[in-house]
Amino acid sequence: MQVDIAIVGAGLVGASFAASLARSGHSLALVETAAPPERTQQWDARIYALSPGNVAFLEGLGAWGAVDRARVCAVRTMRIFGDDGRSHMEFSAYEAGVNGLAWIVESGELQRALWRLLERQPNLSLVYPAMPAGLEAGDEAVTLRTDAGHSIRARLLVGADGAQSWVRREAGFDADAKPYGEKGVVANFACERPHRGVALQWFRADGVLAFLPLAGERVSIVWSTDDAHAGELLAMPSADFCARVSEAGQGTLGRLELLTPPAAFPLSLISSKAMARPRIALIGDAAHVVHPLAGQGVNLGFGDARALSAALRDRAAGRDPGDFLLLRRFERERAEDLLAMRLVTDGLQRLFRARNPWVARLRNIGLNLTDDLGVIKTILSRRAMA
Repeated sequence: MQVDIAIVGAGLVGASFAASLARSGHSLALVETAAPPERTQQWDARIYALSPGNVAFLEGLGAWGAVDRARVCAVRTMRIFGDDGRSHMEFSAYEAGVNGLAWIVESGELQRALWRLLERQPNLSLVYPAMPAGLEAGDEAVTLRTDAGHSIRARLLVGADGAQSWVRREAGFDADAKPYGEKGVVANFACERPHRGVALQWFRADGVLAFLPLAGERVSIVWSTDDAHAGELLAMPSADFCARVSEAGQGTLGRLELLTPPAAFPLSLISSKAMARPRIALIGDAAHVVHPLAGQGVNLGFGDARALSAALRDRAAGRDPGDFLLLRRFERERAEDLLAMRLVTDGLQRLFRARNPWVARLRNIGLNLTDDLGVIKTILSRRAMA
């Protein structure tokens, strides 16, 4: 098979990138291990908070309109609490002049919407079930072989295959990886009291706990905590786990009833030293992984997809999509946002894990000070929403 662009990984970022390019006349091949599973009544424990800018991106693709509205919730307010029981900071959609600070959606629901969109693209070949098995990069093209016997020759190969990226490794990209010694414990609950579209986050001595509102009287949590505590939480009987989460959330939503079994994933900071080389580019978690305390991982990935697809669509007629100068421009465009988010998330993780009492006092003062400075809050919220 010969195409203009081959993409490895049909997760949210890879699928959105493919959908963005599908209407531009490029011939595409998308390699994935399997199609997304069919929808069930059970709520997906892996959820994302999408920025308004990325919701607009997905709307432009035609994917957002295919998402079941009964499974989407707008975040109208976000409240952040320090670990001294007094300091806090609040962001409001009303004050920011928008309908929502973010939109909470299940990973599986959005994945299925994107997949249905891809299935309708005549210039896109969906190659599944298949895993990449061999890679040869030449001056004129890259040849990708799969374990199912496919041979795909492309002028550009894009790796969107996650934190353990096969493309990153096989193409020889160097990456720095720093395990945090933490896991993100996730679960969904029915809640006794209405959340009213409010997202809550507590910086605690035992980690960072976030309550993210789901449609109806439901809430999803992400508790970023050290490995030992995560193991303790996962081993609890359901009733005890619900009680522990409710207590950690200061009883804000009353009694919690577990909807999905708790699960956990390891947390680390991963940064590829480059996102592009001749005929190969990395996007999403294949290029960068940040701590989830700011909820911006998938938003950064969508930003990569938007920037790379725009660079390829806007290139001069006849220009090679694998041209290294073109790919370098994409890499430079993303550098500032990625560096800023990496410094913020890693810095906050270090700051709130520090046990020095003076550091604790300063970080909590910082929360209150930022909350009092409306201009600073507006700048932060608008940057995140973009």
